[in-house]
Amino acid sequence: KRRDIEFANTQTTADLLANTGNVFVQKSQGGGGSPVLRGFEASRVLIVVDGVRMNNAIYRAGHLQNILRVDQNMLDKAEVLFGPGSVIYGSDALGGVMHLQTRNPVLSDGEKVFVKSNIFGRYASANHEKTGHADINFGLKKVGFLTSVNFSDFDNLRQGNVRNPLLGNEWDRNFYAERINGKDSMVANSNPNIQKQSGYYQYDILQKVLFKPNNRWQHLLNIQFSNTSNVYRYDRLSETRNGQLNSAEWYYGPEQRLLASYQLQWKADNKAFDIMRVTPAVQKIQESRNSRGFGRSNLRSQVEEVMLYSLNADFSKKAGRNEIRYGFEGTLNDVTSTATFTNITSDSVFAANTRYPDGGNKYFTVAAFVTNNWEINEKLILSAGLRFSYVGLRSEFVDTSFYKFNAGKVSQNNAAPSGSLGLVYSPGMDWRLTLSASTGFRSPNVDDLGKVFDSAPGILIVPNTKIKPEYTYNLDLNISKVLWSRLYVEAVGWFTYYQNALAVRPFQINGQDSVVYDGRLSQVVANQNMNKATMAGASFNVRFDANEYISFSQSFNYTFGRIIDTVYVPLDHIPPAFGRTSITFTAKRLRSEFFAMYNGWKKLKHYSASGEDNLQYATANGMPSWFTLNFRASVQIVKQVQLQAGIENILDHRYRTFASGISGAGRNIFVTLRLSL
Repeated sequence: KRRDIEFANTQTTADLLANTGNVFVQKSQGGGGSPVLRGFEASRVLIVVDGVRMNNAIYRAGHLQNILRVDQNMLDKAEVLFGPGSVIYGSDALGGVMHLQTRNPVLSDGEKVFVKSNIFGRYASANHEKTGHADINFGLKKVGFLTSVNFSDFDNLRQGNVRNPLLGNEWDRNFYAERINGKDSMVANSNPNIQKQSGYYQYDILQKVLFKPNNRWQHLLNIQFSNTSNVYRYDRLSETRNGQLNSAEWYYGPEQRLLASYQLQWKADNKAFDIMRVTPAVQKIQESRNSRGFGRSNLRSQVEEVMLYSLNADFSKKAGRNEIRYGFEGTLNDVTSTATFTNITSDSVFAANTRYPDGGNKYFTVAAFVTNNWEINEKLILSAGLRFSYVGLRSEFVDTSFYKFNAGKVSQNNAAPSGSLGLVYSPGMDWRLTLSASTGFRSPNVDDLGKVFDSAPGILIVPNTKIKPEYTYNLDLNISKVLWSRLYVEAVGWFTYYQNALAVRPFQINGQDSVVYDGRLSQVVANQNMNKATMAGASFNVRFDANEYISFSQSFNYTFGRIIDTVYVPLDHIPPAFGRTSITFTAKRLRSEFFAMYNGWKKLKHYSASGEDNLQYATANGMPSWFTLNFRASVQIVKQVQLQAGIENILDHRYRTFASGISGAGRNIFVTLRLSL
């Protein structure tokens, strides 16, 4: 909820989710944050903002930072739904759904204009973060306006200095690339704990207009814009070979996200529905990858632009003991991919290989769904849902000068039903048992089908047009109990059968298993459907309210996954055990929390061979376990002024989360001053 989001006071939305102790987050750079839900990541988990899906046709299977393009400081609510959400949300929702709801304008309840503004500034020492935020609400009786602006500047991130005895000097940033007198040079870093080339900045703008002529009709215009500076790929810039840096430059160009949506809500009293919501939306996403090898003159820039159009219509109806929801959704992705080489010495520009098919890409979906919650009696609720989706993809390779295998038109059409069935049994007010079965699906997108990309030095991913949709079949058991009105205990166990799982495996093009790419002989790999995979896991959550002032909470998560093919091998994206323990003290004007975050050890034998687990960033013993101790507090000085401060990673431990190419922050002192007028 909004109050908890403000108290968490995190730098990014990815950090906000990680802070719960129930969402694992991978990072490749300072401007990174890729959430993992039940062993699924990136294009296999769904991000929804204000009812509009953010996932687009070029969401990749690796690691994504797109969730950072949502301003956590304007969130009213952040919901995480664990497990497949394909019945309601369609393709991609295999591991879960992150539904982020931003604040809406507040109308006046009288004749006077309701004006409310919030201003805050935040500083954090580990990366010299400087964040400024302002929002203002103007509310008339029927019309309301909400405007917000947020700007954050992050310097290079300092990692912890206290090392695990098995770690040694690994992850020291000893050298970084710099252009001196027209030549790439390796410059000695005066402080190896400073992760040079990890800083960036971002700004976010939100504008909403609410028109509510009466209690039955509501119109909401929602415009959101996010933009960044260049975001440097710290992991790539810190890689070395034979004592020399691999890359002189590697950065994402400014990442732009524009969302414009209109939502019509009608509360009716008819036989068809009680509430209708119709939401047309358009999104424009622009991103680029820019890279240049150390000592080379040509800077390659690959630019992608996505226009994403969507239309959602949802209806709900209560009929006796039944609550029925139904609706339909349509989306269209138009992807344009271009690329150039720029000679940094002569400034000459010439054609380069594109990341995706250069002749244009269309990805579209059409779907309809229906769900029903039937309250059989006071103790028993039966829920069921069904969805049918049709997904189409059209891509065309035009330029064959770089790779002969990139030629011609590629198309796919896939139809997929998905369903869910759940039973909730509440034998008493203090018990709750839930058993559910569900299916999920994911249709290959443009990134799966047509990408050409070096996932790691010496490994080249090429297109495979014969891949098929992925399917999951899931069982969930949830047991929760309230004891003495103060202790809440929840245990969840789940199992997933994963069919046609896409995994990167050795491949051949024109009978060759290796080709020269970007001046290097690279092994050819491609996305391929493996026969099946299995995943299982458990989570445990406890909350104990000792009295009105002190509460204790504990979360713990474990996931296990294996591909079952000709051999039994680890599945990628499976995090180690992780969790969070906290003690909170709350008084009239004070709220404080002392908490620990921790990850278990990820041994090398549990790493996937696909490359997505980033084995190259692990140690000889895998990714070591770690924990951090943290403290934060907020004080309401007066009604309009709140002061927040805290210290993270108090012991200054050096650590990395599994599959990450950048270390977590060392000891970090932060302070925030909030004004509410």
